[in-house]
Amino acid sequence: MSTEELFLILLVLGLFAGILSGLPAMIAIAGVPLLVAVAGHFVGVFDLTLLQLFPARVWGIMSNSLLMAVPLFVLMGVLLEKSRLAERMLEVLAQVMGGSARGMALSVLILSTLIAASTGIVGATVVMLVMVSLRPMLQAGMTEAKAAGLICACGTLGQIIPPSVLLVLLGDQIGNVYTEAQQKAGNFSPDAVSVGDLFAGAVIPGLVLVVLYGIYMIVTLPKSTPLSVSATTEKPPITALLAAFFPTLLLIVAVLGSILAGVATPTEAAGLGAIGALLLTAYPQLGLISKKIIIAAGLGAFTLVLLRISSGGHPPTAGFSFGLALIAALLMVGGVLIALIHTAKTGLLQLAALDTIKISGMVFGIVIAASLLALVFRGLGGEHEVAKWMQALPGGEWGALLIIMLIVFLLGFILEAVEIIYIVVPLLGPVVLSGDISPVWFGVLLAMNLQTSFLTPPFGFALFYFRSAAPASISTVTIYKGIVPFVALQLLALGLLILWPELATWLPKQLFN
Repeated sequence: MSTEELFLILLVLGLFAGILSGLPAMIAIAGVPLLVAVAGHFVGVFDLTLLQLFPARVWGIMSNSLLMAVPLFVLMGVLLEKSRLAERMLEVLAQVMGGSARGMALSVLILSTLIAASTGIVGATVVMLVMVSLRPMLQAGMTEAKAAGLICACGTLGQIIPPSVLLVLLGDQIGNVYTEAQQKAGNFSPDAVSVGDLFAGAVIPGLVLVVLYGIYMIVTLPKSTPLSVSATTEKPPITALLAAFFPTLLLIVAVLGSILAGVATPTEAAGLGAIGALLLTAYPQLGLISKKIIIAAGLGAFTLVLLRISSGGHPPTAGFSFGLALIAALLMVGGVLIALIHTAKTGLLQLAALDTIKISGMVFGIVIAASLLALVFRGLGGEHEVAKWMQALPGGEWGALLIIMLIVFLLGFILEAVEIIYIVVPLLGPVVLSGDISPVWFGVLLAMNLQTSFLTPPFGFALFYFRSAAPASISTVTIYKGIVPFVALQLLALGLLILWPELATWLPKQLFN
């Protein structure tokens, strides 16, 4: 074994030791490679002048307009979580589906799917579901384990159902790695991979996972309604349904539809989503006149999206369309100003901004730290060592792909999804992406695999969030038992996606080719 290989092993072991020691992930991911690089310099296996490239890499990250979508999507999710829309939707859904355990479970699943398509923040979603749905599910006859497992699993749907921060980060990494790997393999004009491609590719697999959850609930839960909750079976009027669901559905269509239609970048759509979430958050607590202005602002924003779609992605510059766009923009600005003033007065805006800064800071800290890790890894010749190791595996590209999926699944027990993305994709991704494997399919496979990291103990974040909000009477062992069937369903969905890549590649081809 060469000295370079020994230092690569030291780097990997030190990285895991640093993360598991309780150090902040950013410090561990950046600090360990830096120490290994300095040590390697003194034994002649690492050239410290390579570290001069690090500031340029950081500048490239900070100037990447695609990553601007991350704090905007986070802000959108935080605002929607504070708007209490989910509570109103669950009440209406419970009346529609009945008060049985099966009805309540399906109500929570439908609600979570809608939330996933409009936010994607696991912590906020899990805590909110505990607060609004745990007691009704237990009253309807669900066991504590099954209720805990359903809430934790549903809270992670936002990682695979777009728009998702996880997919934005994966799209950025896979797009860069795929282009570089293809060029090294001799393809100097590879097709670009965008976040929009991953969003489109994740739609069907995400819905397949929701269907699997639904089938499991239908098969394992009784349909009968307990007498103690029979009052919830009264069907709500159609106006209540519209009031509860129409605003959220409109926001989902505007944000996700503009991306899939190819008329807005993820960053532009994230900005639109943040504006929509701000309007929805302020609306319930305003007076009649202000509510009308908010409604007009929402319609104005949706009108701008429709005008952009009708003009093939280009903003109108003259004629009737331009005049209509100008009026719509003025209405939107007026509504946003009212919403900003009101949410600032109530303190919601400050809380949402603070949460957004914390979450975005964590993400970008890991992104920057991982850039230093990748630089040191390549300086030690790690890229070539990984390529040799992967090529020695039986099965070629497919063997390497399965090994990567296994590594990602196992890492999910001890690392957080963002950390895994910025460790695995740049270090192991080139081996797979240099061949004929679809980068969109590979990205969606990773996203679905990474989703399990939020559920697998001991460091599954969804489990932590559930534990923090659930009553002490529900033990940690009960929570762990509850998530087992849902992890199995996620792995089943992953297996289906491996067997039928078209689940991820069909929709992007229809939309963008």
